[in-house]
Amino acid sequence: MSSMTCPEFPLEIASPAGTKCHTLDASRPTTIAFINQKGGCGKSSCCFHLGGFFAADGYRVLLVDADPQGSLSQGFFGSSFVESLVANQTIAAAFADDTDCGSAAAVIRATDLDRLFVLPANHTLAPFNVPRPESTGMRQFALQQYLADLPGLDIVLVDCPPNLYQCSWNAMLTADYVVIPVPPEDFGAQGLRMIHQGIRHAQALNPRVELLGHLVTRFDGRLVIHRAYERKLRQIHGAGVFQAVIPEASAFKVALARRTPVTIAVPRSKAADLTRSLGREIVQRIGGVSALKRVA
Repeated sequence: MSSMTCPEFPLEIASPAGTKCHTLDASRPTTIAFINQKGGCGKSSCCFHLGGFFAADGYRVLLVDADPQGSLSQGFFGSSFVESLVANQTIAAAFADDTDCGSAAAVIRATDLDRLFVLPANHTLAPFNVPRPESTGMRQFALQQYLADLPGLDIVLVDCPPNLYQCSWNAMLTADYVVIPVPPEDFGAQGLRMIHQGIRHAQALNPRVELLGHLVTRFDGRLVIHRAYERKLRQIHGAGVFQAVIPEASAFKVALARRTPVTIAVPRSKAADLTRSLGREIVQRIGGVSALKRVA
């Protein structure tokens, strides 16, 4: 995608003629935050590829990049374009004290895919991602207020930074659900208790939010240690672990190089099949199968 022609978010999202369009809840979008204190566990990748699956399946999807690294944004638009954005062209506008920072609709950008949009982030978000966010007053609700009343969305996926500072805390106060991507190894699983505790604390201010599940990512079935960690996670958390397992797969890298989610870029790959399975399992877990409605 050319950085000079990147379109903005429309005030109303119309589905192209002849396409199906679903919604999980006709009154408001379903928001899912992807959180883990470890970097490199697949949060950005999950949002990138799931966003493409959901959009192709008829949902109107917003991907919120809440990580100052901006990896999710760069996945769609490239590093040069994303790094060139000033603060009020990114999610940093949600946290700014400047009342002239504009609306979310003016900052959100369309991708090359129908029904898929991105609220971008870059380094300008870093000064706002402070520790002890519970002490920051109404700024705890900055993202919730910024995204309120956006028209025509079904699903919002929030990519969080590898910590539980302001951005992740804001995501939990905005979200309906939290997904924890967990690589099957010590460093990936060590911080789970703190995330569980963070969700419980967030429920005092956002009673809707709950843990949707732990997602095994970056899995290599050839490694005994990975298989052992997966078994252990399932022993400890039972049904709290998604049945879908996301492996290390070259198709994910190929898709990212094409700036296109894997279900579209490499649709017949195992990686694409597993992404579809995960997407369907997410919908099932939130009760979406019985609640799905077709929208004209």
